[in-house]
Formats: sequence, C-alpha cells, structure tokens
Amino acid sequence: MALQRYFDDFQLGERFVLPSRTMTHALFSAFQLASGDNHPVHYDVEYCRRQGAPDMIAHGFQVLVQTAAGAGLFPHMVEESLKAFLEQSSRFLAPVHAGDTLHAALEVSALAPNTRTGVLTMTSTVHNQRSVLVMDGVQKYLLHKRPALPARA
Repeated sequence: MALQRYFDDFQLGERFVLPSRTMTHALFSAFQLASGDNHPVHYDVEYCRRQGAPDMIAHGFQVLVQTAAGAGLFPHMVEESLKAFLEQSSRFLAPVHAGDTLHAALEVSALAPNTRTGVLTMTSTVHNQRSVLVMDGVQKYLLHKRPALPARA
C-alpha cells in the first residue's frame, strides 16, 4: 500500500513515470474490439502501406490511454483523498505506428487550493522510442486537503 497523500502533500514539478509499452498488433486489435473503431488506417497494414505509412497508425485514444494514471502509483497514493477526475485534454503531435514503444509521464503543473479541497493539474506527455513527443495534454483531479489534526485538550 502506498503512503496516502492529500492535496497539500504535492509539489509543482513532481513526476510520475508510467510503464512503457510497445504498440503491438495485438494491442491494436484489442483497442479495435474495445472501441468499435473499424477504420482501416488503424487495423489494416496493407491499407496503411498503400497510403504511404510504414504500418498501422494508432488511434489518438489508443495513445491517450497510455497516460492513464492507474498504470502508475498516483491513484494508490490518493485512495483516501481523491474526490474526482475532473478533466482531460490532449493534443496529438506525431503519428504512432505499430512497433513504436511509448513512454508516458505525468507531471504536477498547477495546484489550485480551495477551502477543503484542491485541484491538482498534471501535464501528460507521451514520447516514442526516438524521444519524439507524440502527445501532450492535461489532467485535473479534485483532491481533499489533509484533515486537520484533532485539537489537544
């Protein structure tokens, strides 16, 4: 079990590196099954090659899912303090092909305190094996502040 953290315990610049993953044909098939997306650019190698791509091109959401905080330690650290996952945005900056290995990370980029809670903003990034930034974005979480200690008598 991870040490429990609250909004007040986070610092700007903290990084949470997520496990890397190679985009295999099996992962493309699993994403197709889960999403229902059936465009051939994502699932037909020969179609992609006729279009000039070296292999299948990952759907943006297939790249985005690499930043799921649940793949790392962050959600285990906030089990007691997490109120809500508020927001997610992303930009897709370069294509991801089958065979690429993706490296994702989350970094605390803003802390907005409220009375009993705070909004923790993390920048999400995904780089490929050549260190090319293929996706960036933002995730926002609503966390409880650390409970006040009971007053001593």
